[in-house]
Amino acid sequence: MDEWIIRLIEQGGYLGIFVLMVVENVFPPIPSEVIMGVGGIAVARGSMDFWPLLLVGSLGSTLGNYVWFAAGDRLGYRRLEPLVHRWGRWLTMTWADVESATAFFQRHGQWVVFFLRFSPFLRTLISLPAGLTHMPRGRFLVFTFAGTLVWNALLIGGGHLLAGYMEAMDGVIGPATAAMVVLAVAVWLWRVARWKDEG
Repeated sequence: MDEWIIRLIEQGGYLGIFVLMVVENVFPPIPSEVIMGVGGIAVARGSMDFWPLLLVGSLGSTLGNYVWFAAGDRLGYRRLEPLVHRWGRWLTMTWADVESATAFFQRHGQWVVFFLRFSPFLRTLISLPAGLTHMPRGRFLVFTFAGTLVWNALLIGGGHLLAGYMEAMDGVIGPATAAMVVLAVAVWLWRVARWKDEG
């Protein structure tokens, strides 16, 4: 069975999971669905335990999101805008995206920080307007950690469930996981290539 990605996660251990989840939330295109899903397979194999995996993965996600929150909170609109114009291509983010996310945040309230943790596209971006509008730091961390905890538990559970079918899918899981990573990178590269500064 092609298990190289599973073994990579297992060898990195909980610290590796933590680092991957921080990076996934700061810089695209590493997908948390793959990281925590493969972690769930490791739980099924007995090389990781559910609760420590859930805890370190959720702490990593929370820290990664806090980086964006702190950037918005400390830099503010005036200092953040030129940075987005300069580096937005590599984050596939325009200033118009930031303004739209901020308007959405203001329209729907601070609870969106919790609920958008289940969105593959907005869960990281929403941290920026939370910081720009100076949402209380403690509330942001609680909402982020709680939403991330639920999402990661579902991903681990999905990976655990998938592990039960691995014998019947011998040789498929590794290539399928690799294909997901390649697809995520390809989408990111496509967005980088098509990025236009709308400011």
